Amino acid sequence: MERKDFLRGLGLVGLGSLTIPVINACSKDDDSSVSSSDSTPSSGSGTCTVTPSETAGPFPTKSPDSLVKTNIVGDRTGVAFTIKITIKNTKSSCAALAGAIVDIWHCDKDGYYSEYGGTSMQTADFTAVHFLRGRQTTDANGLVTFSSIFPGWYQSRATHIHVHIYNSAGTSLLITQIAFPEGADSAVVQVNAATSKGYTKGMSGYTYNASDNVFSDSAASEMSTITGNVTDGFVLTHTINVTT
Repeated sequence: MERKDFLRGLGLVGLGSLTIPVINACSKDDDSSVSSSDSTPSSGSGTCTVTPSETAGPFPTKSPDSLVKTNIVGDRTGVAFTIKITIKNTKSSCAALAGAIVDIWHCDKDGYYSEYGGTSMQTADFTAVHFLRGRQTTDANGLVTFSSIFPGWYQSRATHIHVHIYNSAGTSLLITQIAFPEGADSAVVQVNAATSKGYTKGMSGYTYNASDNVFSDSAASEMSTITGNVTDGFVLTHTINVTT
């Protein structure tokens, strides 16, 4: 039985307070690079079905309402990364959902999460800081935009971003994750070769989407589109469908 199926069997997938052990580590490597990118379509492209629900654990944001901001970099360093997420409502034929609250969080270039640490799950202690976490409200086009750094990766997980979406009243609509395209010239490969930017792990030991315990059965419907290059930074665009 896959880990995600096991969690669903327990009724735990999608719980914001879920804390399930996972191994922490992340990526670094070398290189500048030319423009490039990844062409897999965003979630919801060409279909109007709800985006798959995923676990929020093991490092969900503890007090997201205190982190209303566009720039979530904090003191982290890495390749510049702009995150553009559009929320659509399946009950309105996937029209843009204005006024939705969107929380995101992801690891730094070394695979560490803020607000946690000092334990076997994450030895580095970042319990007192809140980097790479933020909240925004969707505009009339259902869009939120965050300024961040390109995430690294850690053992047993492909590169990813966590997302929790609420309606305007604060009722939870969906917890999901965003997958990143892979391939020889993908942003994931370019960034993890960028040692000059502090990414030193490379792709050795990387867990690809097909083997990832979250994305192995749903990567196509959670896949983002990424454009850009290491020098100028990358831009992720992604659509998430919810039901209100």
